[in-house]
Amino acid sequence: MNAIDKPKKRTRLRQILGKEYFILKRKWQWAFAGKHYAKQHLERDFKHTVFKHQSLILRPLKDVDMYLQENKRTNLRLAIQHLNQIEIKPNEYFSLWKLVGRPTQQKGYLEGLVLNNGKMDKDIGGGLCQLGNLLFWIFAHSPLTITERYRHGFDVFPDINRKVPFGAGATLSYNYIDLQVKNETHNSFVIKLWLDKTHLHGELFSKNKLNTSYAIEERNHHIKQQIWGGYSRHNQIIKRCITADSETETVLVENHAIMMYNPFLEDRSKT
Repeated sequence: MNAIDKPKKRTRLRQILGKEYFILKRKWQWAFAGKHYAKQHLERDFKHTVFKHQSLILRPLKDVDMYLQENKRTNLRLAIQHLNQIEIKPNEYFSLWKLVGRPTQQKGYLEGLVLNNGKMDKDIGGGLCQLGNLLFWIFAHSPLTITERYRHGFDVFPDINRKVPFGAGATLSYNYIDLQVKNETHNSFVIKLWLDKTHLHGELFSKNKLNTSYAIEERNHHIKQQIWGGYSRHNQIIKRCITADSETETVLVENHAIMMYNPFLEDRSKT
């Protein structure tokens, strides 16, 4: 059916108090949930590449000041220092926010682009969702189990130069909107992250060679008009696990998002 309620407007005070409540709740979980989190930086690479990906840092967007995109580069550089060369051992969890910590101005983070109730806004540490998207796409192509992942409830921009399927990423907000994976294998993995002039890069290595390959597909994509007048977008992201003599597949995630643009506007660039 894919029915989505019309977005509710919340006061600024309620947003701030609600966020701080969930931040404290997550800190309590970190302290008392009994999970073992990856925290060791490995000084050498493992030999076997599992998957690598890159994403463009500067993306000209309509009605978005480019200085926010430039600031994103600084925010990414600061964040990946805490994630680069992290080893994920058997039975350990990788938590992005537990490793990165709270992005604050005192730590050097700058204003960047954020999504606030379906509208573009700016905040300290903005732009780190690009890091969540990249890591999700890499982890999806690995035997690591994605245990926690969130997506925006809004689809803000049309599919212009999209390299991966809609919804094949992870949004972030310190610290309760996190990206977490668990290593349920007997192998160890290391994530490597770096920036160059144009792209954010990531590569996952394994200690031992894998006998399984992974493929990600989009299925059941459709757009629906809701009874309150807006449009929503839906799909499934399927993970295929392929060995020499078998193949299995699972639904990795389902996406349901309110579209912030008219999906049926004529593309005048083609006329």
